[in-house]
Amino acid sequence: MLRGAHIARLVRTPNPNSLTLLLLLFSLVSSSLIVVSFADKDTDTDILLTFKDSLANPYALSNWNESIKPCTKNRANWMGVVCINDTIWGLQLENMGLAGMVNMEILVGLRKIRTLSLMNNNFEGNMPNIRQLSSLRNLYLSNNRFSGEIPDDAFQGMRSLRKVLLANNGFTGKIPLSLTTLPRLMMLRLEVNQFVGQIPEFKENSLKVVNFASNQLEGPIPASLIKQSPNIFSGNKNLCGPPLKVVCTTPPSPSPAGHTAEEKRISALTIALIVVSILLLLVAIAAIVLILSRRKQNPKTIVEMENLDDSNKLPTYDNESEKKAAATEVTAMMSSKRSDQKLIFLKDDIEVFDLQDMLRASAEVLGSGNFGASYKADISAGAVVVKRYKQMNNVGREDFHEHMRRLGRLNHPNLLPLMAYYYRKEEKLLVAKFMENGSLASHLHANHTVEQPSLDWPTRLKIIKGVSRGLNYLYTELPSLVVPHGHLKSSNVLLDEHFEPLLCDYALRPVINQERAHMLMTAYKSPEYVTSGRISKKTDVWSLGILILEVITGKFPENYLTPNYDSSTSLATWVNEMVKEKKSGEVFEKEMAGTKNSKGEMFEVLKIGLSCCEEDPETRPEMKEVVQKIEELREGNEDNIEDFSSTLGEINAYVTRGNIDQDESFYSYDR
Repeated sequence: MLRGAHIARLVRTPNPNSLTLLLLLFSLVSSSLIVVSFADKDTDTDILLTFKDSLANPYALSNWNESIKPCTKNRANWMGVVCINDTIWGLQLENMGLAGMVNMEILVGLRKIRTLSLMNNNFEGNMPNIRQLSSLRNLYLSNNRFSGEIPDDAFQGMRSLRKVLLANNGFTGKIPLSLTTLPRLMMLRLEVNQFVGQIPEFKENSLKVVNFASNQLEGPIPASLIKQSPNIFSGNKNLCGPPLKVVCTTPPSPSPAGHTAEEKRISALTIALIVVSILLLLVAIAAIVLILSRRKQNPKTIVEMENLDDSNKLPTYDNESEKKAAATEVTAMMSSKRSDQKLIFLKDDIEVFDLQDMLRASAEVLGSGNFGASYKADISAGAVVVKRYKQMNNVGREDFHEHMRRLGRLNHPNLLPLMAYYYRKEEKLLVAKFMENGSLASHLHANHTVEQPSLDWPTRLKIIKGVSRGLNYLYTELPSLVVPHGHLKSSNVLLDEHFEPLLCDYALRPVINQERAHMLMTAYKSPEYVTSGRISKKTDVWSLGILILEVITGKFPENYLTPNYDSSTSLATWVNEMVKEKKSGEVFEKEMAGTKNSKGEMFEVLKIGLSCCEEDPETRPEMKEVVQKIEELREGNEDNIEDFSSTLGEINAYVTRGNIDQDESFYSYDR
């Protein structure tokens, strides 16, 4: 319920002679129908302050006050608030010691909210009623004290929901069936709870990352999940069937001799219904095959994709008006007769094609990342990736052209070449070759199967070497840039058919709007930016260190999900703690093959990664030093047990000397 002072701001003063109107107004408020007054410009302030007051210990939100707006364009003025165009798009209230019950009814007025993260706090009570935030994409509630059963319909109708993290709580009861109906659900983490019953069937193909470990689940694993890693089902004593090695036992069938006449009639009726159902299913399958064949004959174009409402695609826009506006923009772009409405090619050795040909080519959405949507377009020159940027509209025409020409001159086997670009004041297009093998992030963090096993050690070492060579080249060719890459992370490392790494989204800092760069680029999540508000060339070294640790541990750097650097959630902090506790061997991903004769080599890489993650930039090595150390590693060298023990002892001695402190440590072309 809103406080009186806030109600005064939300609602215009009613006619004092109208008692009926006053009673109606307060009746609506008491019923939590707060949305009646959300047109006022100060609504977001009131909603957040009311939410703050509902918490048991909101001390971490001390800068939430009425004297300043939560958002100034794309900059957040309040702790944990994510802003886009003066609108609140997310709340990332993580690691703040917050407690109490979560009242979702207060947040209903935040109509644009897409991400809600309350991870690593002390919230308690039943599952919040998140259905009221119908446009939510990401829900992070892990590591709290939530408990009780989750209603079956808790997620019903939330068609935009992509990530649901409920791990490490006290939830009981069955897994809600409404989770299986979410068409865009990509990540589901339910581990370390008290869920019971069987795992339901997930029929949607969008689910990439899932974890049911350490619950009280039982029965056979559904067919849709049998190709997943056994680890995601560990800690459930009564689960059976593949991929586990536990055979399911079926109960004995009842003897037919004891069937009554009534039972026989029911049985016959059941068989008849089954036969009819099978016939109807065959008809439906035939209809689907016919529809799909027609779709293949008429593939979607990039322009048509702007209006696409396919539940199996990652959405680029959040509502119909945004989709129509985007389609209008692209159509206007294509129909314009101005001479500058064309692609500008940066390489002489590629087949030239028209902007209209590219935009009208058959296309599919690859993802909607931090900086814009990515499409795969099939043209005569082959498959290309078209990425749309709207965060470059502060860049002048000549400055943009000059920087693109500069990037076009770069040539290295570990850089994804920029083929062409398109300039328009409101948005830009960058075109590059499509890599069928996807990103490093997809290979590290997707659930591994027989068809797509975990990367082995030689491949990981090759990727680390290739990434370092590409970075070293950027440092040599672009010495004037503060951060020659600036956005290095596993989703910006693509892999060719031979698993050779190709860096993408590099050297874009000079053309990205400053506010968006500070919010979204990896460089601005570094320790030095938090402490001093500055970045340097050593920031790319830090990013490389985090990437190295991500590659060898297989763990996703949780810090990338938070707006600022936080040592308590960093990957490097976890690795350091494991080393200090002399558990270095547990750092490496268990599923990684090809490690038999490479232990010493693996620990050398671990040392290099940790040295890059020093919180003080001055104590980190230079990029050329890091590259030199990585190049000195020999792939597949035959280490013996003495070499391994010596290397392990050196790491622990290095930690003991105090050289490693609490340091900072996804799938589309940008996540």
